[in-house]
Amino acid sequence: VPVTVLKLEKARIIGVIEKEKRGYSAIQIGFGKIKGSKLKKQMKGFGGMISVVLKGGLDSATSFLEKTKIFSLAESLGGVESLIEHPAIMTHASIPREVREEIGISDGLVRLSVGIESLEDLVEDIENSLS
Repeated sequence: VPVTVLKLEKARIIGVIEKEKRGYSAIQIGFGKIKGSKLKKQMKGFGGMISVVLKGGLDSATSFLEKTKIFSLAESLGGVESLIEHPAIMTHASIPREVREEIGISDGLVRLSVGIESLEDLVEDIENSLS
């Protein structure tokens, strides 16, 4: 898939997450959200990873995870299919909450790995899961 297409697809997904000032914030390297990042300097183009901070913390994040139909819950986000994970209760669960929050891993943080499924299906899944 050409980088331009990936950029447009990820921009659309981020737009869905942030639309209507729901209070969610999406972070994706390559869209100017993280300036001066070492990772951004190392990358060419755009990756399929999006981090989302959901207002409402753990309850909102858990609800979002339970409602997704296309994004599969996984600790490793390296597949071609769309995957989702919640670091606070999965990969970083053994780290005390105070320490997690200091390093930017809040209870509302959810990570999405956008796969090869239809963009329309992914957008619909996210919209339904955020409602």
